[in-house]
Amino acid sequence: MHELGIMTGVMDAVITSAKDAGADKVLKVSLSVGEMTEAIEDALRFAFEALSEQQEYALCADAELIITMVRPKSRCHECGAEYEHDRFHMLCPECGGFATELIAGRELQIDSIEVDIPDDE
Repeated sequence: MHELGIMTGVMDAVITSAKDAGADKVLKVSLSVGEMTEAIEDALRFAFEALSEQQEYALCADAELIITMVRPKSRCHECGAEYEHDRFHMLCPECGGFATELIAGRELQIDSIEVDIPDDE
């Protein structure tokens, strides 16, 4: 289950950013995950929930996780067509070419983090 390793890295980055901002709570984490990473959305959610129960990730205890799965998209080097496809069928639908470049679908990024920063009193 490489999703636990992925989410550990995400959580480490989220906690660091939240602390740097002076936040006392993380409210929402939004991710983009490419289907070509072979990460499973449900497993990512499970890992997020499990990790947020750990003391070191307590700032994320009640945070909402938003995951946007990004479909694979390629560009054909022979005819220039750009097209979406599944993980296994990458041939160009326009010319049948096999010289293609994956231009989307490998993403694994934190799009945004919403935090609660206490008011100065």
